[in-house]
Amino acid sequence: MENEQIIVESSFSAMINAPIEKINIPEWCFTLPEKEYQSCSPAHIAAGFTTSPEGKRMSINVEVIGGSLMVQHYVEHLGEPTHLVLESVSDVFTPTGRSTIHVHWELSVKKIDDHTSEFTNRVQSRATEEFIKFIDQQGIPFEQFKAQRQPASIYHNQTETPLFAKSIERHALGKNKQNLKQIRRIK
Repeated sequence: MENEQIIVESSFSAMINAPIEKINIPEWCFTLPEKEYQSCSPAHIAAGFTTSPEGKRMSINVEVIGGSLMVQHYVEHLGEPTHLVLESVSDVFTPTGRSTIHVHWELSVKKIDDHTSEFTNRVQSRATEEFIKFIDQQGIPFEQFKAQRQPASIYHNQTETPLFAKSIERHALGKNKQNLKQIRRIK
């Protein structure tokens, strides 16, 4: 990881209208229905859950950022109700081929008052050695790639953060469970 170069780092926050005691970010993340994940960004395609070879919880997310399809294999490294840290060596599919990028995703929440919490969505992506070779073979300097990638990645994080906050809020207040019960009754 020492040789990996930072491509993008961004952090955005949004309010959650729920007491911090009701929020459990890992529970939300590892039970997030696919439709709910898709509702948090038009770039979100699919989500699922499994375990890593080491037995750790894993969230699989598929999305398109900056025109590149990404399959993220987020492994839980820290899972506390108010703080979740995930790491992924993500597959990136571009028009010129496939490579990998390392993504660090950190979700946290802090108490504002008895009824309000602040959610922070922090994402850092780093080029793997494989990725550096991939862009070198195409004659793309790293700094040029970085400059082109940053606006799309930052915009993605900025727009999904308030929607993730609303989803976490619904989960904390039990509204997702109520919606699922209503859907099951309709069927």
